[in-house]
Amino acid sequence: MRTALRTAVTGVLTAATVLTCGSAGATPAGPGVTARILAQTTVGGTDYTLREITVPPGQSTGWHYHDGPLYGVVRQGTLSHFDAGCASDGVYRAGASITEPSGADHVHIGRNLGDTPLVLEVLYVLPHGSPFSEDAPNPGCPFQ
Repeated sequence: MRTALRTAVTGVLTAATVLTCGSAGATPAGPGVTARILAQTTVGGTDYTLREITVPPGQSTGWHYHDGPLYGVVRQGTLSHFDAGCASDGVYRAGASITEPSGADHVHIGRNLGDTPLVLEVLYVLPHGSPFSEDAPNPGCPFQ
């Protein structure tokens, strides 16, 4: 699946003929969490950005939502994903893919409950100029 996702992303970016690589302007919330842009382009009114996100053991992305859908692959470690009801809505190990829907009604958090860094490759499909994520308050869960 990772190869298929990378091939699809590469195809979208190549077809647009505009490819920019560089460092991320923002990172997900959480101490030690880092992100870098692998590829980025805009087609019509949509920004397509491929990012690599690293979450250290014991850390999280913080509560947030997105203005467009996301498609990701776990490269290393295990992603524990939780919804606004504090329930786990998935545990994703290396090689697994994840899709996150858009909108404020899809608040979630990604956590690294393991003992190795979690590395994700994520394709953001966002309205042009939108931030990678929108911060949201903890919905009352006993974890952050």
